[in-house]
Order: sequence, then C-alpha cells, then structure tokens
Amino acid sequence: MKCKVMGIVNVTPDSFSDGGMYYRPEEAVRRARNLVADGADIIDLGGESTRPGSVPVGWEEEWARIGPVLKALAADASVPVSVDTYHPETAERAVAEGASIVNCVYAEPVAEMLRICAKGGAELVLPAGCLDALPPDREVPLYLDPMIGFGTTREEDLELLRSVPELAKRGRVLVGASRKRIVKKLTGEKMTGKNLGGNLGIALWCAAHGASVVRVHDVKETVQALRVFACLDGD
Repeated sequence: MKCKVMGIVNVTPDSFSDGGMYYRPEEAVRRARNLVADGADIIDLGGESTRPGSVPVGWEEEWARIGPVLKALAADASVPVSVDTYHPETAERAVAEGASIVNCVYAEPVAEMLRICAKGGAELVLPAGCLDALPPDREVPLYLDPMIGFGTTREEDLELLRSVPELAKRGRVLVGASRKRIVKKLTGEKMTGKNLGGNLGIALWCAAHGASVVRVHDVKETVQALRVFACLDGD
C-alpha cells in the first residue's frame, strides 16, 4: 500500500477549519514548508473557501492570494504543488508558475482544465462523476475525487466513501474528507479540533481500499499512521 499525503494550505480568511491562520503569504509559505517537513508528498493551495455558505471570489482575488505563495514554493521544488481552483484563469497562471496539479472541484470547467493541463504538462483532479464524459484518448493524468461534503448529506458522504474501492479500479483516487462534517457524524464528537482519530480512521480506510492520495490538514499524524499501517500490512 502506497498512498500519498496531500497537505492542505488554505490562503483564505474564512475556511471552516483554519480560515485566517495562513492568510498572509509568508504564513502560508511557512505552513507549506512545515507540512513538507512533516512528510507531505504534495501541497494543495486554496485561495477560496468551499465551505457551505461561503462567498465566492473572482479569479483575480483568488490569484492575488495564492500567486505569491505558489511562486515561493515552486522555487523550492521540494514537492509538487497543487492549486485548488475552479477558475481556468487561475489554473492557467498557476501551471505557468510551476503548479504540477490542478485540483478542480466542479464539473463545469473540466474541459477547459484538461486543455490547460495538457498544454502545461500538469495533472488534474476532477469530480469522479465526470470520468464517463471524457474522451477516451485524453492525455492528462487524472485523479478521481468522490467529492465528499459537496452539497451532500451525511448518508451520501458515507456512500461516497464506501465507493472508493470500486472507483480505484477505474483510476487514481484522491479523497478529501479531512475535518468535514462526515467525521463528526461518524465519531459523534461535536467539538471542533477533537476529531483527529476520526480523520485518521477515514484516511487509513481509504488508503487500504485503493486511494492513491488522501488530502488532509493533519499531515504529521496521517503520515505516521500510514507508515505504521503499511509496516504491519507488510508493505
């Protein structure tokens, strides 16, 4: 079992779990470098919160937030950098500045994201439901995201998580369930920040059932858990 860990860096003032903590570029860069030191295989930069009720921002504001951070991280070239965006304008600039992955959470811009990634030699994370609509001769390496917590109920999220083994038969799967409502649903713990065990449980289960990447906030703990699991599993 080899599952990569993608560390989340939210360069936003309003994310549901760490909004505002890494809003200044220097703080976001420091956070990313700390996550790499903790064992992150990929860094995922986001400039717009996708939490329920969040206010969308235009690509200009999004790029103003993440552009300086991406430039600093791309210069390090220590691990691949992913950009979490549904704006093609942001994606195009990000790939030109050295982003290796575009993480697109909506179906509508996927065709344009494919073009951008093909031109720039980047990989694309897309909603798993888009897979059947893509041309069979696509040249862009893909990750399939089951889309936990995007307009879904807790029960639907549970079914999406259970779909990971079958989805993994069709391609590389990236699961982003870290600190989402499904964790509280499964653990029964209501207090924010007290669900680490639940987050690790989901990450381990997904890794054991075929996920190629888990996208998480708690990188060090996830890396440790995956290493122990892999050792006991004989990998």
